Amino acid sequence: MRAAALGLFVVRRLLHAVPLLFAVIVLNYALIASTPGDPVTALVGDFPAPADYRAQVRHDYGLDRPLPVQVARYLGRVLRGDLGYSFANRQPVLTLILGRLGATLELTGTALALASLLGVALGVLSARAPDGVLDRAVRGLATTGFALPEFWVGQMLILVFAIWLGWLPSQGSHAIRGGGGVADALRHLVLPALALSLRYLALIARITRTGMIEALSAEFILAARARGAGERMILLGHALPNAAAPIITVVGFNLGFLLAGSALIETVFGWPGIGRLLFDSISSRDYPTMLGILLLVSVTVVLANLATDLLHRLLDPRLG
Repeated sequence: MRAAALGLFVVRRLLHAVPLLFAVIVLNYALIASTPGDPVTALVGDFPAPADYRAQVRHDYGLDRPLPVQVARYLGRVLRGDLGYSFANRQPVLTLILGRLGATLELTGTALALASLLGVALGVLSARAPDGVLDRAVRGLATTGFALPEFWVGQMLILVFAIWLGWLPSQGSHAIRGGGGVADALRHLVLPALALSLRYLALIARITRTGMIEALSAEFILAARARGAGERMILLGHALPNAAAPIITVVGFNLGFLLAGSALIETVFGWPGIGRLLFDSISSRDYPTMLGILLLVSVTVVLANLATDLLHRLLDPRLG
């Protein structure tokens, strides 16, 4: 019965997401098409080209059609699984994105795991003794980490660990010569994952601390202490599950933003993912690639929110 209710909930949410994604596609297309610049330049290059040749290129790619017609044609292609053709890279957008997606998932997955594990651990330790030395230190670090821009943190990490100390590489996902092993991949992953995770680690630590302090002051915790439960059981077995809802919400809500926010980090570290691809496509006015990546981010946000709500219902049967 409960499984059927959860299945119905998932289907209903997915049906609600369809018009939302259509609206996002239309809005993204309209905003990108209305910005200054000419995407034909990416197709023919910066050198002077005859006006009739530029007009022919514009016609071949449908850029001479009215905006509503362009949007309708693009929606039709998306429904068929066709995200268009990259102006700058001269290949299908879907192929281009899939070729870069693995690197971005590696980076964002590592950053999210690092932020979640360390953030929850610091939040739990901080809540054990509110206003103590450790609590003040964690709050100070969380406030600082949340306020620092990610690209600046990345540059500082490169300066210290790659240039001054020479411990870790600063660019790319593997060494140009002699690379390809697991150890080499991990060395290249450390700095960008740390830079990308710092802001979310700080946020998760603050949310965990607040939820744990509230949970530890509840009556069921007093009852557990009266029954002789150990401190570890009280923290991890009683308080943390009751404080998990806002933590899951924060992690799920920021998943899409983490994917989109990787653009600056991937650019700083030369990471070959879709964030770097988005940055390059903006510079080259590559409309189809921009639209494809924004659509991917939108789908990720929708699925992350769905997964978050589903986890809430699994943890709390009262939600139905």
